[in-house]
Amino acid sequence: MSNPLSAVDFFAAHLAFQTDPADLAADRAAGRSPLVLDVRSDAAWAQGHLPGAVHLPGPLVRDRVADVVPDRDAAVVVHCWGPGCNGATRAALVLATLGYTGVRELLGGYEYWVREGFAVVTATGRVRRAPDPLTAPGPAC
Repeated sequence: MSNPLSAVDFFAAHLAFQTDPADLAADRAAGRSPLVLDVRSDAAWAQGHLPGAVHLPGPLVRDRVADVVPDRDAAVVVHCWGPGCNGATRAALVLATLGYTGVRELLGGYEYWVREGFAVVTATGRVRRAPDPLTAPGPAC
């Protein structure tokens, strides 16, 4: 059976529509700051969130995304908790069906952002944990 989708197409699509914490941090450091859309619950947001992120819980995305992302060509990175959560995938699909063209999903979500040692904002201010050696043992992959 022939598959019309090649491995090249498949992996190119992954890279076009997903990013990882290290690449997002590098984009931000280089001044290429996509809007980061956090689709977790209010309780999760209160526990901590990426600096500069916009909070829009998943169930509200369809009805309210135009209020926070008026430009349908804007670069947007959507994230949820982590690899065990498909909330970011669902939200990214909603954005894509609404005509947003610059949408990517953050691989690993909030969990891997924290585990790789990047800063988060909590009720007590900006904090950073030491990188987890299982996720960030040395130079980026």
